[in-house]
Amino acid sequence: MGRIRNLQRRKSNPNLVGLIDELLELSVKNEARIWREVAEMLAKPRKQQAEVNVSKIERYLKDGETAVVPGKVLGTGKVERALRVAALSFSEKARRKIEEAGGKCMTLLQLAGENPKGSGVRIFR
Repeated sequence: MGRIRNLQRRKSNPNLVGLIDELLELSVKNEARIWREVAEMLAKPRKQQAEVNVSKIERYLKDGETAVVPGKVLGTGKVERALRVAALSFSEKARRKIEEAGGKCMTLLQLAGENPKGSGVRIFR
């Protein structure tokens, strides 16, 4: 975890630093590698953070899975089914489209609390 901690030191947003810490703790506590991978992606420079459109999530997310975006979800595309999406942030348009289709938008910590083992979760980059 040394590499992640070195990347984390460059972050000036205390909320993001706390989120990375909590995800790393959950990863160790629950032996769930997925939360470590998400924490590592969040610790990278902002230019490398994911920006994913709802159309990509709609296309590749299978039924019963939850999408994790370690970055921002953008509103380009259509959402025709209920999606469960956890992300660092959502654009207003993306949040509206997901919720109008009967889906659910949540924070990364909410998902980690509901699903500490990370089963049925797919990371979108």
